[in-house]
Amino acid sequence: MTIELAVFDIAGTTVEEHQAVYVALADAVRAAGGAPSDADIERWMGADKREAIGSLLSTSDTELIEKTFVDFRERLHNLYTETPPVPMAGVPEAFDKLRAAGIKIALTTGFDRDVTDGLLKVLGWDENVLDAVITVDDVPAGRPAPYMIHTAMQRTGVRDVRKVLTAGDTTRDVEAGTNAGASYVIGVLTGGQTAETLGAAEHTHILAGVREIPTLLGL
Repeated sequence: MTIELAVFDIAGTTVEEHQAVYVALADAVRAAGGAPSDADIERWMGADKREAIGSLLSTSDTELIEKTFVDFRERLHNLYTETPPVPMAGVPEAFDKLRAAGIKIALTTGFDRDVTDGLLKVLGWDENVLDAVITVDDVPAGRPAPYMIHTAMQRTGVRDVRKVLTAGDTTRDVEAGTNAGASYVIGVLTGGQTAETLGAAEHTHILAGVREIPTLLGL
């Protein structure tokens, strides 16, 4: 089956941001009175950040969740200012090979639109690099729901999910790819989760990084 669309997560998959998102999330939750462990934070890797905050604080108080989310965004902005995010090694080259083969590229993320746009601006990734960018703001539910992947298909004109490849560094990324029905559901080891953890979710491949995907596809 020929692949027409490759859908990638952002932080930890295509972008090296030094785990800043999880540091900011943990610190914001602690500042709001929570006491998340590293395992608690790991369980919410790849998720809608508002959903993660509500769960980590064990609250449905929308005002508290939103206040904590705003704090999270400020902390993340400061961390990105101190240490700007950069593309993962080999990712720009992988993108070039995929696009040269006629494969469209979409990014999906548990970030909101404002955070995502700011991050992509720092990277210089625009419509010349990406065919679609889907954030959690664009769908009724974040990962592991398949909606961001299906929205990426809609925006790129790809109608057959069997012609879609997905890749991400968290179990939620992998679960979303499986739930979407993608032909290739790839876990990559450039984020915070191990091959054992990623491998526990239904998948087709575990790779060292996105840089290996063109070779996997024979490009």
